[in-house]
Amino acid sequence: MGNPNTDQQYRQYNPYQGLYGIPAQNLYNLPTSPEFLFQEEALRKRRGWSDIVQFYTGGGYLSGAILGGAKGALDGIRAAEPGETLKLRVNRVLNSGGHMGGKFGNTLGVLGLMFAGIESGLLHFRDTDDMVNPMVAGLATGALYRAAKGVRSAAVAGAIGGIAAGLAVAGKQAVKRYVPI
Repeated sequence: MGNPNTDQQYRQYNPYQGLYGIPAQNLYNLPTSPEFLFQEEALRKRRGWSDIVQFYTGGGYLSGAILGGAKGALDGIRAAEPGETLKLRVNRVLNSGGHMGGKFGNTLGVLGLMFAGIESGLLHFRDTDDMVNPMVAGLATGALYRAAKGVRSAAVAGAIGGIAAGLAVAGKQAVKRYVPI
């Protein structure tokens, strides 16, 4: 092709000529604040209802599947009988863990879906975002979930749901206030 030393003298433009000696962090200095496509999104201080429904339903299902799988695995270990082979014991643990994991996951996923729907509805109709919305949503979720078992069971479950939601909101506020970021 030619002498490499003579080819250098004919090159008119080097796209990297201004980059030598510049630190890499200046080349890739990305913004740390979130970027929004529309100004309305930047003004919004809260997730949309669909984001909330997906988060609570998915988080509830995942945590229920993990907790239920662990409980089922422990039940399977406890149910092992003397003289069983290792293959049979492993099968018992896996079956029990999968059964309980699916059961708990579905239960907590439904509770998350109900809670998110009620909380989003309260936020829409009350047009305020305060501690009352999640507490009322927790109360209503517990009461609706246990309504088929009777009034007393619904009242107890509603109280437990309201208290749990209140503790979660109080814990979130405490973390925001006292834990440095």
